Amino acid sequence: MEGECRVGRLKWVGGCVGGRAGEDATWCYDNFINVRAMKSADNVRTQLVRIMNRYNLKMCSTDFNSRDYYVSIRKAMLAGYFMQVAHLERTGHYLTVKDNQMVHLHPSSCLDHKPEWVIYNEFVLTTRNFIRIVTDVRGEWLIDVAPHYYDLSNFPQCEARRVLERLYMKREREKSEANGGKR
Repeated sequence: MEGECRVGRLKWVGGCVGGRAGEDATWCYDNFINVRAMKSADNVRTQLVRIMNRYNLKMCSTDFNSRDYYVSIRKAMLAGYFMQVAHLERTGHYLTVKDNQMVHLHPSSCLDHKPEWVIYNEFVLTTRNFIRIVTDVRGEWLIDVAPHYYDLSNFPQCEARRVLERLYMKREREKSEANGGKR
């Protein structure tokens, strides 16, 4: 996996919920996992399954071994954090989208590379602006998940806007080609 903080944490939770964490306090202690938090997560999961069953809602999930498994998770995270996105500029630093704050990946970041787009959980202000708990996302997903927010008519002039303009144009070309060149 790409060394993403949130996805890494999710792997831990996934391995614990419904598994050993609820049953084996020693295992949780040895792995620095809070037993009560894992039991609570398992209870929430159980409640959600019951609700889905009660309303005859189809439970859909990507197979753990599928290539799309982590892509689906990252898209779901983006749906919740679409307002907390930063773009990597050509100068090598990140700018938060919309308010153009220069930020840096926090030293505790799990990422082993600098992706073009990231979502972040925290904005940490010290002697420098840092973003913490980051996950890389794709620019195309931004316009899929939150087109209302990434409406370019309300977007400041910046490199991220130019990239999004290209993505919107690419999307229009693809639609046009899919319709046989008709507009």
